[in-house]
Amino acid sequence: MFGVVVVTFLLYHTLPGDPVNMMAGNSSSMETRQHMREELGLDQPLLQQFVIYINDLSVVSVHANTEENKSKYDYWLLLPLGEHALTLKSPYLRRSFRSNKRVDDILLEHLPGTLWLTLVSIVFAAIVGIVIGGIAALNYGSYIDNFLMSSSVLGISTPSFVSAIVISITFGYYLSDYTHLNMTGSLWETDPIYGRQLQLKNIILPALTLGIRPLTIIAQLTRNAMLDVLSQDYILTAKAKGLPPFTIIVKHALKNALNPVVTAISGWMASLITGAFFVEYIFKWKGIGMKTIQAVEYLDLPIIIGATLMISGIFVLINLFVDILYAGLDPRIRLN
Repeated sequence: MFGVVVVTFLLYHTLPGDPVNMMAGNSSSMETRQHMREELGLDQPLLQQFVIYINDLSVVSVHANTEENKSKYDYWLLLPLGEHALTLKSPYLRRSFRSNKRVDDILLEHLPGTLWLTLVSIVFAAIVGIVIGGIAALNYGSYIDNFLMSSSVLGISTPSFVSAIVISITFGYYLSDYTHLNMTGSLWETDPIYGRQLQLKNIILPALTLGIRPLTIIAQLTRNAMLDVLSQDYILTAKAKGLPPFTIIVKHALKNALNPVVTAISGWMASLITGAFFVEYIFKWKGIGMKTIQAVEYLDLPIIIGATLMISGIFVLINLFVDILYAGLDPRIRLN
């Protein structure tokens, strides 16, 4: 995370565009520009600006204890330090150049859409991928196995933004009379008569698009892991005892074959959040991805950098959660 913070700080100061000009406009006075430059810390040396940047991002930070700073950072006072104070606050990601709204408020408003899309996509990919991989393993070397694994190559080789366009046009336009699905739309839509309404059908096409690539990887990993487990001695022992095939496959084989699959699911879940950017944009899905691409179009750097930091944090948390989950799946792994 510290590496990401350093990179985003450098991007903030090397990408084209003057933050003060973009926020204040060309018609603003020199006094207004200078005040904004001081507020952003742009009048300080680069190292001092980095310290201010870290202090803004830190949950526990030190600020001048003024009403202006309390309104700006919305902090809780932990310990008075003379004219300054040790404070507790949410990370301050600056303000949008266009709307002047806090970036964290903007991102949190759009985060649920991205998380729901990612969650539905990975659940779809995991369930279908494990089933396909298991079927292929149980029919190893047959036409079914060859067909399923050949099809998976097509799925992994097609970029998500290409799949998004094809799926959107096919099922949301040409076949819309049969599917009753829309080419674009978000989880919540505002109707002029009925107001804000939940539209679950709008998540089907983007989730299908986003889930195709991880599905194929999960299917291949499940097949290979199942083939390895099915050749183990304890599986042969279970068969010799006369256990039902379903019990052998689900209770003994599949559970022990899930470790590499869980690794793939965790990696893809973090990747899907970033991979959802262009899918959200194509389907006009209200999420962080669509908001970030709009920010790129207008060079709204605080939103771009804030989205990068937020997604990096989510990536770290997901990987930490999976490391802990391993101990529950495999008794050979212990947290200590």
